[in-house]
Amino acid sequence: MTNPLAVLFVCGRATDIDTSYNLEGEIMTRIAFLGLGAMGQRMAAHLLEAHELTVYNRTASRAEALIEAGAAFAETPAVAVRDAEVVISMVTDDTASEQLWLTPEHGAIHDLRAGALVLESSTVTPEWIARLGERIHAREARLLDAPVAGSTPQAEARQLAFLVGGASEDVEEATPIMSLMGANILHAGELTHGATLKLVVNALFASQVALMAELLQAVQSAGLDQAKILGLLSKMPVTSPAAVGAANLMIAEDHAPRFPVDLVSKDLGYARNLGPMPVVAAAHGRFEEARRAGLGDKNISVVHALKP
Repeated sequence: MTNPLAVLFVCGRATDIDTSYNLEGEIMTRIAFLGLGAMGQRMAAHLLEAHELTVYNRTASRAEALIEAGAAFAETPAVAVRDAEVVISMVTDDTASEQLWLTPEHGAIHDLRAGALVLESSTVTPEWIARLGERIHAREARLLDAPVAGSTPQAEARQLAFLVGGASEDVEEATPIMSLMGANILHAGELTHGATLKLVVNALFASQVALMAELLQAVQSAGLDQAKILGLLSKMPVTSPAAVGAANLMIAEDHAPRFPVDLVSKDLGYARNLGPMPVVAAAHGRFEEARRAGLGDKNISVVHALKP
């Protein structure tokens, strides 16, 4: 069935299109995905299987594989969202998100259609989510803060967890789309609560990693085998699977970026604004030390390489 109002805008041009269906005969949602870093590329690729996808990234070359797979590329965020029913943003921080959405003329907010559903999946502050929500609601659109827990392996395997804040009916509407990219959708509460939960999750993880690095160094200094002790620790309920995974990378000296130190430090800085956090502050200090040592592009596990 043709929808005479359906218009696809790509690179500033408008073209009438028919309503599209996927292989199961279901109507395909028009989705705009903004931000194609290591996580965004993997998440967006899963959406192509069932929906129409327009992508935007400041560095256009990162979109090449998605374009070859069938995505359309837009030259600006505003053009990308112009006909989108669902918009997903996945960028680095508050500053990048604000530029993506609010830059004069080309920011996504300027062409966001009424009724659109926005998922801000970046790790940002609750304060920015509240500001962005005001601007999106003024466009008669809807916002979910929907950051994800997990890194590139989980994004590749559709095993991300979405930590969502916003109206229940909007979460329900977005669930089929989030389920293409993740295995768990956790509704934390109202708008901003997803962003808050994400900062808590990352602070908990990073603090465990920093502590595990210290403990393995102490074990080694005492003449014990790190791998053996880790094997014993992993059998105890006090040791989280996430900490064990990071420790295995430490012992293997595998610091290929999955969760880079630069992002860890940024997230811990955001988390510390939630309230007094002396333990998180200490962990933040260790990752800041790693960053100052030129290790910012290395994985979180590289904290093990720092001297006690």
